[in-house]
Amino acid sequence: MQPRRALRVTLRACVAAAAVVFAVLAYVFLTLPDVRQLATTNPKSTAFMELRAREAVALGKPVRRAQIWIPYTRISQNLKRAVLVAEDDAFWEHEGIDVEQIRRSIEIDLAKGAAVRGASTITQQLAKNLYLSPSRDPLRKLRELIIARRLEAALPKARILELYLNVIEWGDGVWGAEAAARTYFQTSAASLSREQAALLAGAIVNPRVLSPAHPNRRLLGRQRLILGRMGSVEPPAPVPMPTPIPSADEEQPTEPSLPEVTPPESPEQEGFPEPAPSSTSEPAPAPPEQSP
Repeated sequence: MQPRRALRVTLRACVAAAAVVFAVLAYVFLTLPDVRQLATTNPKSTAFMELRAREAVALGKPVRRAQIWIPYTRISQNLKRAVLVAEDDAFWEHEGIDVEQIRRSIEIDLAKGAAVRGASTITQQLAKNLYLSPSRDPLRKLRELIIARRLEAALPKARILELYLNVIEWGDGVWGAEAAARTYFQTSAASLSREQAALLAGAIVNPRVLSPAHPNRRLLGRQRLILGRMGSVEPPAPVPMPTPIPSADEEQPTEPSLPEVTPPESPEQEGFPEPAPSSTSEPAPAPPEQSP
């Protein structure tokens, strides 16, 4: 009787575990966002923007949000190439998840005994920024992977990169390429030089610490690496698609309502100077060369 009883207990435990797994997966799928609307609608806000706002309120600080949405065609090719090099050089080759990078990341983490190397694609980062949080919770990671696959299925690569470059964090209260270009270089995202683009791309890894306005040795090193590899990637070409519907904020003049943003250690660069016209043939001047 004892072996039979043990077998029954084991079977019941397996059934219960399977039921729990099924319930978790069902919850994940039922609570996933509908990403198809992103094909025609620009997001008004993101989970990361709301997180930073809550953090500022908790600390008694003003909530800063500088963001100017611009279409894909008005973002410098230099910046597109630099970001692809820095964040996802296999962007063309995967469907939201880079399995090979995940394998390498796991191997390195196991060897080091800690989480050392990230393996998130641009699509995964977009999923996390739009809908999730920086948490390392396995359930959140599962949601990120599923959302990334859905983004790739619903949107062309050019739209994914356009969304990413408009919503990612580039400093305290600085969101997206246009706000970053104005804040750090007093130019438009369309006019960024190779050197400026490489600095911005290099800062994505830790945008609240690395300042393109005052690059430290680490950021200058990343800039050199990115510049050396920018010719090896080709950004997605614009594809015919429905014109995205602007959010309520975009339908109003954005510049007067934007908060003043001061880059770290750069009080002279408050606010957003008027950018150079995007049709200019001359790129914006590169920042003065600094020795590491």
